Amino acid sequence: MKKYFLIISLSFFVINVFGQAANDSLAIIQLLEKESLSWRMGDMETHAECWQERPYNRIWVTQGNGNTLDIPASVFTNPSSEISGNGGLAVLSNIKMNIFNGNAWVNHDEVSIGVDGKPSYSHEMRFLEKVGSEWKFIGQSMYNYTPVETGSDTTSYIHVVDIETNRIETVYTINKHFEAPNWHKDGYLILNSYGKLYSLDLQTKDVELINTGQINSLNNDHGLSPDHEFLAMSNSERESGSFGSSIYVVPVTGGEPRKVTTEQMCFWHGWSPDGNTLAYTGMMNGDFDIYTIDVEGGPTTQLTNTEGLDDGPDYSYDGKYIYINSYRTGHMQIWRMEADGSNPEQLTFDEHSNWFAHPSPDNKWIVYIAYIEDQEQNHLFGKKVKLRLMNLETREITDLTPVFYGGQGTINVPSWSPDSKKIAFVSYSIK
Repeated sequence: MKKYFLIISLSFFVINVFGQAANDSLAIIQLLEKESLSWRMGDMETHAECWQERPYNRIWVTQGNGNTLDIPASVFTNPSSEISGNGGLAVLSNIKMNIFNGNAWVNHDEVSIGVDGKPSYSHEMRFLEKVGSEWKFIGQSMYNYTPVETGSDTTSYIHVVDIETNRIETVYTINKHFEAPNWHKDGYLILNSYGKLYSLDLQTKDVELINTGQINSLNNDHGLSPDHEFLAMSNSERESGSFGSSIYVVPVTGGEPRKVTTEQMCFWHGWSPDGNTLAYTGMMNGDFDIYTIDVEGGPTTQLTNTEGLDDGPDYSYDGKYIYINSYRTGHMQIWRMEADGSNPEQLTFDEHSNWFAHPSPDNKWIVYIAYIEDQEQNHLFGKKVKLRLMNLETREITDLTPVFYGGQGTINVPSWSPDSKKIAFVSYSIK
C-alpha cells in the first residue's frame, strides 16, 4: 500500500513540477511580448512594470562593428518617452530558456521592423527574476548582426492580435509577398500571393495552394461565405488591352470558379449573412461606388452615388448595415449605411486616412486600418499604418497595434476569428 501511495505522490509531484514549468515558460514569453509592444506603443507605465530594479542590473548592446555599449538599467526601468513610442513591430523566434530557483535566462532572436519597413536583427539574452508571483527582467545582452541575404525584396509577417490584451502573435513569416487573411472556422487562414490563394494552418503552420482552376490573377479582395463553404474572389483581367477585375465564386476546398459579374471593374468585399448577396466596389461612369449582386449573378444594384471613392463594403453580421470607407467629404473616413444604401452615417472624424472597416461576428466592434498620413483616395503598400478598434455601442476608438509598415494587403478583407476575440493581419519589411 505504501508503494502505491509513493507512486501516486510522485505522479502528482511530476505533474505539478512540469505544470509549473509550463506556466512559467508561457508567462516569460508573454512578458517578452508585453515589453516589446509597450515600448513601441509608448506605454511607459506598462513597460516599466516588466523590469525590476536591482543593484546588479546590467544591459549590454554589442554593435556590428564590435563596440559594446553598457546602457544604464534606468533606460528600461524608468524610460524616457522621447526614446520610445516610435512604432514598429518585433518578431521573436528560436526562443530557448532555463528556469531555476526563481531565476531564468532566455535566449532568442529578434527582427525589429521600423515604420519605414527596414528590419534590424539581433541575438538577445534576457535575465529574469520571479518577484512574488510575477517574472521581471533584471538584465539583457544584445548582439546586432546582419543576416544572410534571402533573395527576396519583401518579407511578410502574418500576425494575430487579441483585442482584449493587444497581444500580437506572429504565426508565420515568409520571404514572399502575402496579403489579406480570411479566418476560416476550421482553424486556418486564407491569403493571396502572386495571383493565387493559399491556406495557412494555424496549428501546423502548413501552407497549401487552393485550386482555383484557370483563374490565377487573383488580388487581395477575397473572402468566405457565411457558412465558410465558398470563397468569393476578385480576379484581375485584361480585355481588349484594358485592365479589369471580375468576381468569381469557388468552393473553399477548391475547384473551377464560377463567374458572377459581367461589368469590367468589380472588386468583392462583402457577403450578406443570408448568403444570397455579394457587395462590391465597382466603377461606372468614371467613379467608384458600392454595388450589390445576387450570388448567382444577374442585375446589379447601386447603393452609393457620391463624388469620390466609396470602397470596402462589409456587412454587419445581423445584415442591418454595410460598413464602407468613403472620400465624399474630401478625406477618407469610415461610414456605414443600411443594407439598402439608405441613411449613411459617418463614424470617424480624424486626421488619418481610414480604410476597410470590418465588423466583428458578435456585432460589438469594428476594426479598420488607419494610414497615419493623408493618402487622399489611395491605399498603397509600404506606408505607416495602425489597426484601430471601435466599440460600436460607445463609439470609443482605441489603438489595437503600434504604427507599423503595411497598407495594401494588411487587412483588406474580413479577418476576424469566429469567436470575435482576435484579428489576423499582415505587416511587412523590405530591403
